[in-house]
Amino acid sequence: MIQPADRLGLVQEYYFSRKLKEVAQLNAEGKDIISLAIGSPDMPPSEKTIEKLCEVARQPNAHGYQPTMGTPELREAMARFYKRWYDVDLDPKTEVLPLIGSKEGILHVTLAFVNPGDEVLVPNPGYPTYTSLSKILGAKIVNYNLREDNGWQPDFDQLEEIMANSQQPNANSRIRLMWTNYPNMPTGGRARMETYERLVRFAKDHNIVVVNDNPYSFILNEEHLSLLQVPGAKDYCIEFNSMSKSHNMPGWRVGLCASNSQFISWILKVQSNIESGTFRGIQLAAAEAYDNSDEWHREANINTYARRRQYAEQIMDVLGCTYDKNQVGMFLWGKIPENIQNVEDLTERVLHEARVFITPGFIFGSNGERYIRISLCAKEEKIKEALERIKKAI
Repeated sequence: MIQPADRLGLVQEYYFSRKLKEVAQLNAEGKDIISLAIGSPDMPPSEKTIEKLCEVARQPNAHGYQPTMGTPELREAMARFYKRWYDVDLDPKTEVLPLIGSKEGILHVTLAFVNPGDEVLVPNPGYPTYTSLSKILGAKIVNYNLREDNGWQPDFDQLEEIMANSQQPNANSRIRLMWTNYPNMPTGGRARMETYERLVRFAKDHNIVVVNDNPYSFILNEEHLSLLQVPGAKDYCIEFNSMSKSHNMPGWRVGLCASNSQFISWILKVQSNIESGTFRGIQLAAAEAYDNSDEWHREANINTYARRRQYAEQIMDVLGCTYDKNQVGMFLWGKIPENIQNVEDLTERVLHEARVFITPGFIFGSNGERYIRISLCAKEEKIKEALERIKKAI
C-alpha cells in the first residue's frame, strides 16, 4: 500500500482547518455560529487599492508571468512604507522581497538558513506555523517561554541557558534561527524597543538569525516599532510584514521580507524555485495601498477595532476571564477562571450552548493552556450578539 511521507506523522491538520469543518456542519444544521476565532479582517481595502486592481486587470498585457522578486513599483512602495512609518531605510532593489504572505516566508527562510537536524527557537505560546513548518523541514524545535508576568517578552536568562546547552564540541551552536513576533500574537504583548535591542545583541553574540514577524504594529497601536530600527539589526535579523492585517487584504496574499542584501538573495534563491510572481494587478494595487493616508489607517486599524474591543472585553468579563487592557492587536487574550479545569471545556460549551466560536489557547503552545483568544474581526453587531448569547447560555 502507498504510504505518505514520514514527515506527515510529525504534524496535524491545522487547528482552524479542522475546526472550521465542524463549524460549517453546525451551520448546515441551522445553528448560526458566530465566529470570533480567526484573525481575518472583515473590512475592505482602501477604495484606491480596489480601483488600481481593476484598472490593471483591464490591461491586455498585464496577465503574464511577473518577476518572483516583485515589480519595481511594489518594492519601492515597500521601502517607502518602512521609511514613512518606521524611519528604516531599505534599498528597494536588494533589501526588500515581496512574499505571498508571511506564512510562505516562514517556509522560504527556514529552507534558506536551516539544515535538517538543526535547531530552531520558537516562542511558547506562538504562531503554530513556526513549529509545524520547522518539523516538516526536519528542524528540531526548542521552545522558549513567554509569560504573562514578564509582559509576554522573551526571558533572556532562559535563552542564554538554552544557548549554553546547545553548544557542540566545535563550539558552534546547533541553533540556527529564532522566531519572534512583536507585537505578539496570540497574547497582544506590546513591541518594546528594549526587547528589540536585546534580540539584536543576542543574535550577534550567538551568531544566529532572528526573524521578527511584524504584522500587528498598526492594530490598536499608536506606536509603530520595527526590529530593524535597532542599529546593526540588518546584519543578523530579518523582519516580515504583511498587508493582511494592516491593510485589510488577507486574501490578497501580500507580505514582505526585509533584511541585508545577502540574506535577501539567499531567500530569493529558494523562493524562485518554489513560486512565480504574483499577478501584476495585485502587485500594483498593493503598491497603491502602501500609500494609504494616515486617516485611513486610524479609522481602519484603531477606531474600528477599539469599538469592537469594548464588547470583546465584556465577553471576557462574563466568562470570568482576566486580561490586560493594554494589549494590542486584533485579538483579546484572556486567562480562564481557576474553577475551570480545561480551557476546551469552556470553548466547547461556548460553541455548543451559546453558538459562538472562540479559540482555546492551547493551540499556541503549553503556555496558552489556561487562556482563550477572541478575534475582533467581526462587525460590532455580531460581537454584541455573541455577548448576549453568552450571557444567556453561560
